[in-house]
Amino acid sequence: MQRFRLVQFIFTLFVSLTGSQSIQAQQEQTEAGIRQLMEEGKAVGLSVAVVKKGKVVYNQSFGMKSMEDNQPMTNDCIFRIASISKSFSATSIMQLVEAGKVSLDADVSEILGFKVRNPRYPDVVITLKLMMSHLSSINDSQGYFSFDAINPAKNPNWAKCYNDYAPGKGYQYCNLNYNMLGAVIEKVSGERFDRYVKKHVLDPLGLYGGYYVEELDKSKFAILYAYDSSGKFIPSPGAYQQRAEVIAAYKMGESTPVFSPTGGMKISARDLARYMTMHMNFGKNGKRIISKKSATAMQTPLSSDEGYGLALEVTEKMISGRQLTGHTGVAYGLYSAMFFDPKEKWGIVVITNGCDPRYDNGYNAFIRQMVNHLYEQFIQPKP
Repeated sequence: MQRFRLVQFIFTLFVSLTGSQSIQAQQEQTEAGIRQLMEEGKAVGLSVAVVKKGKVVYNQSFGMKSMEDNQPMTNDCIFRIASISKSFSATSIMQLVEAGKVSLDADVSEILGFKVRNPRYPDVVITLKLMMSHLSSINDSQGYFSFDAINPAKNPNWAKCYNDYAPGKGYQYCNLNYNMLGAVIEKVSGERFDRYVKKHVLDPLGLYGGYYVEELDKSKFAILYAYDSSGKFIPSPGAYQQRAEVIAAYKMGESTPVFSPTGGMKISARDLARYMTMHMNFGKNGKRIISKKSATAMQTPLSSDEGYGLALEVTEKMISGRQLTGHTGVAYGLYSAMFFDPKEKWGIVVITNGCDPRYDNGYNAFIRQMVNHLYEQFIQPKP
C-alpha cells in the first residue's frame, strides 16, 4: 500500500510539473508572438484580455504607458477606449426601455426639445432605434461636440447634418447620434449621463472606469499617442482633457457631449473584458444588467451590408471565417477591439495606446493581427 501511494505521488508530481511547464511554454510562445507583432506594428503599449467560458483566462500588458516618463504599461492602466463606448450608452438606453421610461420607437425631437428631422423627409420620424443603428440619415459634417450643430435654432447650416436618403433607408456611422443619445439618457432618467452609466452598468458589474475624468485616478491613465506623417508618436492630451468649467455650469440634456457618450469611456482591458462577458452571456455576468431580449436586439444587425445592430456589429472580417460580435474604437492614436462569440462563449479585448495606423480588411492591421494571434493561442491552437 505504501509503495502504491509512493508511485501515485510521483505520478501526480510528474503531471503537475509537466503541466505547469506546458502552461509556461504556451505563455512564453504567446508573449514572444505578441512582442514580435508589437515591433512590426510599432506599438507603443498594449493591454490584452482573453475570456473563455465566462472567465478571464489571460490578461497581460506590454510596452509603455508613458514614453516621456518611461513608465511601463500595467494591467490596471485605463484607456479612453473610443467608440466601444457606444455600447455602454446603448446598454443604458435598453435599461430605460425595459423600465418603461422610453421606447426605441420614440421621436428624438420630443425628448431633446428641438427638431430632429431630415429636411428632405420632414414626415419621417427619427427614432432612438434609427440613431442607435446609424440608420438615422444624420452625419457628422457639422461636428458632434455640440448639439448646436443640428439644432435649427442654433446653426443656419443645420440641414447639412442630414444625408440625401430617408431615415431608415441607408447607413452612415455617426458620432453625433450617440452624443444625442447620451442626452436622451439624461432627459429620460433624470440622472447625469456619466453618473447613470456608473450607477447602473459599471458598479453592478464591479468595474472601475467611467466618463468623468475628475473621478478617476489619473495615475492609471495610459497616455495616447498619435502616429504622425513623419513616423513619430505625438502625445494626445485631449484624450483626458479636464473641463471643470463646463461641468460647473452643466445643463442636463445640453452639456452631455462633454462626457462624449460616443467615445469617452475610460476603462482597463480586464474590466472591458468583464463587461464584454455580460454581452456574451446576453445581459448577465453575475448580475443581470439587461434582459436577454435587449441583449439579443443589440447583437442583431439592422443593416445587412454593415452588420451593425445597436452599438454592436456582427462580422467575419476580424478573424476570417469566424462570425464575431463586438466593436472597435479609434481616437487620439488609440486603437481598441472587443469581439466575442456568444455561442462558444469566448472573447478577446485588445487595446493599444499607439501604433502604425495601417488598415487591413477594414480594421487596424496591428489590432487585427493581435486578435488573430490570441485566438490561435487560446481559442483554436494551430496543429
